Amino acid sequence: MEQSIYTLFSKYLEDRCSEQEIMLLLKYFKISEDDSALKQLILAELSRKEILDSNLPDVDQRLDLIYTNVESYIKQKAKSNVRAIRLWTRVAVAAVIALTISVGGYLYLSNLKQTFEQTPIYANEIAPGKNTATLILSNGKKIILSGAINGKLTSDAGVSIAKTDDGQITYEIKDIETASNKINTLSTARGETYQVRLPDGTTVTLNAASSLKYPVSFTSLKLRKVELTGEAYFEVAKDKTHPFVVKTNGQEVEVLGTHFNINAYSDEANIKTTLLEGSVRVSGNDQQVVLQPNQQAVFSNDIQVKNVDVENEIAWKSGDFVFDSDDLESIMRKISRWYNVDVLYDEKPDKKMHFGGIVSRGKNISAVLKIMESTGQVSFKVQGRKITVMKTK
Repeated sequence: MEQSIYTLFSKYLEDRCSEQEIMLLLKYFKISEDDSALKQLILAELSRKEILDSNLPDVDQRLDLIYTNVESYIKQKAKSNVRAIRLWTRVAVAAVIALTISVGGYLYLSNLKQTFEQTPIYANEIAPGKNTATLILSNGKKIILSGAINGKLTSDAGVSIAKTDDGQITYEIKDIETASNKINTLSTARGETYQVRLPDGTTVTLNAASSLKYPVSFTSLKLRKVELTGEAYFEVAKDKTHPFVVKTNGQEVEVLGTHFNINAYSDEANIKTTLLEGSVRVSGNDQQVVLQPNQQAVFSNDIQVKNVDVENEIAWKSGDFVFDSDDLESIMRKISRWYNVDVLYDEKPDKKMHFGGIVSRGKNISAVLKIMESTGQVSFKVQGRKITVMKTK
């Protein structure tokens, strides 16, 4: 295992890594059992002898010393003429450096040099999204969940709806027939995310700018059918006699009990269904495919199936942005949804400009934009909640 790490890192320094090898190296950075080898590798290649000899007691001082040595290497790599800009290099190296000086845990971007992550670089700072949503009842009543107190929220058509201490919505069904005909809608605006437990026990986590329509009771229905716009992660409660169906624009996904993610934003070219556990049947335009774990169905005019890294596909649920050679416009759409900002371009984006990397969605927007700017390819101007993307001359 250690030899493969050294080999991969050596190939990367010589710019001989394939995209798959780069992602594998990045995964190594996150595996705790390889900490020892990684510490030796990073310290040997990047931190140099003065770090090993330093007796600085303060973590930030030690980090600054390491950061100084890494900075020139980062800038050199950012300017290299490679097909995909290795934005992730700065993030991954910083993550491992933080790991090498931490005690008893993995610190990801939490101890970066203060001026790099914490000091705003724009006229106004924009905070990340938050855990909230709006629940629209069958009678049209709206409940803003962030402001709702825990406990019983309301009663609607034979259903008692409550909010638990951990923010979950729960349903107590008193009139099964009436409840099955009533539809609730849970919606998140840009900059919001929320998790709901449906009446059958299925858990759904909504990403920003998304909505889910569902019956307040599935008991008397043959199908547990819900309707999604945007993106959501599903952990479906098993019920072989009542298949669970997710309807999106032109596509349906049928399951019995499984974990999967659907990305169905209207401003994206494709609908992506990614399977983590179990199996699902994806239907659209008179075509059907059955997915196996670690597969993704990409639907537009037809359905294409490919193998993917499922952890990357649901990284948003864990609080991260993961960019895997994504184009600039795709990345900015994600940023727009999460930070509730409008994105403008001073000129048409370069379609050949791709980025890869990992950064926490819990950071203010300046942290994300500054990392992208460090590649030397783009710069940003923030005015209120408008971001102008400018190509670096």
